[in-house]
Amino acid sequence: MQKPLAGLTRKNLVRELTAGVTLLAIAIPLNIGYAQIAGLPPTAGLYALIVPTVVYALVVSSRQLVASPDAAAAALVASSIGGLAAAGSADYATLAMAQAIICGIMFVLLSVLKLGFIANFLSKPILVGFVGGLALDILVSQIAKMLGVKIDSGGEFVDKVVGLVTGLGTTNLVSLVISVVSVAILLGGRRLLPVVPWALVVLVLSTIAVMIADLDAAGVDVLGEVPAGPPALTWPVLDWSMWLVLIPSAMALTLVTTAEGLLVSRSYGEKRGYPTSPNRDLLAFGLGNIAAGASASFAVGSSTSRTAAMDQSGSRTQLPSLVLAAGTLLLLLFGTALLADIPSPAIGAIVGVAILPLLGIREFATLWRQDRFEFVVGAACFLVTLFIGAIPGILVAFVLALINLAKRAANPAIDVLEAGGEPTDSLLGRAPSGAVTAPGVVVVRLAAPLFFANSTVFSDAVKRAVRGADAAGHGPVRHVVVDMEAVTDVDVTGAETFEALLAWLDGKGADLGFSRVRPDARTRLTELGLLGDRPVYETNRAAIAALAEPQST
Repeated sequence: MQKPLAGLTRKNLVRELTAGVTLLAIAIPLNIGYAQIAGLPPTAGLYALIVPTVVYALVVSSRQLVASPDAAAAALVASSIGGLAAAGSADYATLAMAQAIICGIMFVLLSVLKLGFIANFLSKPILVGFVGGLALDILVSQIAKMLGVKIDSGGEFVDKVVGLVTGLGTTNLVSLVISVVSVAILLGGRRLLPVVPWALVVLVLSTIAVMIADLDAAGVDVLGEVPAGPPALTWPVLDWSMWLVLIPSAMALTLVTTAEGLLVSRSYGEKRGYPTSPNRDLLAFGLGNIAAGASASFAVGSSTSRTAAMDQSGSRTQLPSLVLAAGTLLLLLFGTALLADIPSPAIGAIVGVAILPLLGIREFATLWRQDRFEFVVGAACFLVTLFIGAIPGILVAFVLALINLAKRAANPAIDVLEAGGEPTDSLLGRAPSGAVTAPGVVVVRLAAPLFFANSTVFSDAVKRAVRGADAAGHGPVRHVVVDMEAVTDVDVTGAETFEALLAWLDGKGADLGFSRVRPDARTRLTELGLLGDRPVYETNRAAIAALAEPQST
């Protein structure tokens, strides 16, 4: 098992400590904003950076992945708990803690049972659509905050948009100026000096402006008093019925974090040349979320943006996360007074700029060019998440994933081969009419297991190839050989379709054989009674050489 803080040496110690300071500067303003998105006090976002971060950093296999609440998780928390309790209330905070604990238990179960593959059903279009819908919902709330317009941040998307539009007349001009300057600094600074923590710069400058010019008296909302002190270890006390109500949303949080977290962990491990363990990463997410629920915080996931920032800074260990935890604890012990005058428009600008990439505009454009069906899948997830809700969005995502899977499984590549073993054509679900490999012989390759979803397609393809050979003047087909190299399994429905195909071929005066049969497939064919005394050839060339009829002169 990999040791905690793997990769840390004396040579990179200073670099890792410096990266930790950068991470601290990035995480503090973002987590305050994400806590507000979730409908929780700022401390809930800061507490997530202490105990959960330490637990995660000491357990995870990835040397770079940063765990923290993110925009998508915060929006999911708000949308799933908003109808159960009033945002900002004690009951609301208790529900958020319980939700994090349920997420943690699910992560641990996924790790122990090695079920992380379930998250593979969330394909890229689904994730892009789901996260994009959440991001747009968040963006509306942040724009209202930037303008100083009061809306119900826990309401439905349409209600938020209506509230924002109708409230434009109440825009606070000072808040607008703070927002415009903040966005300009964030976007311009990122282009000029990307290594500078511009979010922290914005917070410091805007807070100084509020304190010097007394801007809160001019109607600018400020963060307000933040309770000092470390997080207290506790446990949410709820009726069992409420725990059960939280399970669907916790499942959605778990699946999204699993899909994104494991992908990012693996990609950076491969990029930087160190091993990762998906099940250990799931265990780390599980223990981190349980720690979050037990320390007055909310669900944590993987932060792609912060992980990328650490990679760019040269960090290759989890030490920056420990520096982040220590720095946040010191802030809560001695520096909460510095947070009271942070203006809400600046927080809105920071969060708004951070979530812009999550809208998926570039990804949707790419999907439109590459695959229209995948684009429709992503767009459907986007619209359902945005207009109906996050939980229906994740359910629709799974249904669409299954439809996409069934669509592709039902249309496998079926090739009619030349004598040399290369396909004469490769049309999904179709064999080219009139294609023959040698006089009287057709070799057909199915590039998938033969099962209920594609058995009829395969049978029809073979029949078209046989009819096509005859119609093209190549003479009657006497031998059909099925190349089994890519066929790993045959189910009962596939076997029944195969038997019907055999009867059809017999009526045409053609026999059937197999080539390149895998050992497991041979066992399966024997069990289903399909092999019998039919010939099995080592290669397609051998089959054609044995079966081809002499050319007439």
